[in-house]
Amino acid sequence: MKITGYELFLVEPRWLFLRVDTDEGISGWGEPIVEGKAHTVARCVEEMFDYLLGQDPARIEEHWQVLAKSGFYRGGVVLNSALAGIDQALWDIAGKTHGVPVHQLLGGHVRDRVRVYGWVGGETPEELAESAAEQVAKGMTAVKLNPCGQLEPLATPAAINAIVDGVAAVREAIGPERDLALDFHGRFSGAMSRRVLPHLEPLLPLFVEEPVLPEFSRDLGAVVRSTSIPIATGERLYSRWDFRSVLSDGIAVAQPDISHAGGISESRRIAAMAEAYDVLVAPHCPLGPIALAASLQLDFAIPNFLIQEQALGIGYGDSSGLLDYLADTTPFTFRDGYIDRPTAPGLGITIDEDAVRAAAERGHRWRNPVWRNTDGSLASW
Repeated sequence: MKITGYELFLVEPRWLFLRVDTDEGISGWGEPIVEGKAHTVARCVEEMFDYLLGQDPARIEEHWQVLAKSGFYRGGVVLNSALAGIDQALWDIAGKTHGVPVHQLLGGHVRDRVRVYGWVGGETPEELAESAAEQVAKGMTAVKLNPCGQLEPLATPAAINAIVDGVAAVREAIGPERDLALDFHGRFSGAMSRRVLPHLEPLLPLFVEEPVLPEFSRDLGAVVRSTSIPIATGERLYSRWDFRSVLSDGIAVAQPDISHAGGISESRRIAAMAEAYDVLVAPHCPLGPIALAASLQLDFAIPNFLIQEQALGIGYGDSSGLLDYLADTTPFTFRDGYIDRPTAPGLGITIDEDAVRAAAERGHRWRNPVWRNTDGSLASW
C-alpha cells in the first residue's frame, strides 16, 4: 500500500481536518490543528507530504521519526500539531486495513468504558450552579469550569472570593458524589496560585489545571507543595521531553493533547512515561470529532487514564460540529457519564464527508480574544 494523496478541510468552528488516501482505496482521517493558527498548520502539513507521498502508510513509527527529527529545527506546537494529525490518519488507515479499532493495535483495551466530563459555564455563582445542574441532568458524573475571567497579576480579595464562591456554588449543585475540576488557563502567577488554592481545598476539586503558564513550569513544584489539590498540566506541552520536568515536579495529572503532542504515537509514550511517576492521564481535547475519537482510542489502551475532555458545551463558539461532521453519532453516546468502547475499525468513527466539504467552502478564521488588564497591559486569556 502507498500514500497517494491528501486533502485538508478548514471547518467551523475552529478546526482543521486531514484526509490521507492510499492506492488501495483506504483513507484515514486526522485533526492537525492549533486553535487560531489553522492556516499555518495546514501549510506545515503540506510540506510534510513532500516526504509522505508514495510511502507505505503502515510504517507509522518510521514516518513519525522522520517528520519529527529529520529537520534541523524540531518541536514546537506547529510542527508537532501537523505531525499529530498525520499520525492520527495513519493509525486510522492501519486499523481499517486490519479491520480492528486502533486500541487493539496498541495492545488491546484495558477498560470497557471511558469517563468524560462536561463543561460548566456562567458569570455568576447562580449561573454556574444552573449550568452544573444541567450537566448532572445529562448524566455527567464530573464537570469542569473556568471559575474566573480576566485577572490582574495579583487579584484583589474580592476577585479571589468570587472565584471561591463560584466553585462553591458548583460543588453545592453537583453534591459530594460527583467530581469538579478547575481550569485556570495559566492566569495565575506562582504567588497567586499559592494564595488562592488553599481557599479551594475544602471543596475537593478533582484537579486544578494550568494554574501557571507553561513557560513558568519551573514553578509547578512550589505550587504542588503548597496545596493538597492535585495539579494538572500539559495541554501546552508538545512532547515527552516537554513533560519530563513537570512529571518530576510532582504533578498529579498529565494532559497531553493528541492533536498537539505528536498524535497517538507520542501521546502513548507520554502516558507510559507518566506512569513511571505515578501520574494519571486526562487528555486535553477541546477540539473536533477526529481528535476526540483518537483520544478515546488512547484512553482505552493506557492503564493510567483518569478522565476525558470533550468539546460539547465548551463555550469557544458553536461546538455542534462535534456531532454534525459524523455520519453516525453513536460512538459519542454518553451513558451515565461514560462512553462505551468503540469496536469499529480505525478511529471508530465515520466522517460525513459531504458535511465536511460544505463546511470547508465556508472555512473560518477563528482567533482567541485579546484581553487587557485595567492599566491597558496584556492579560492572559
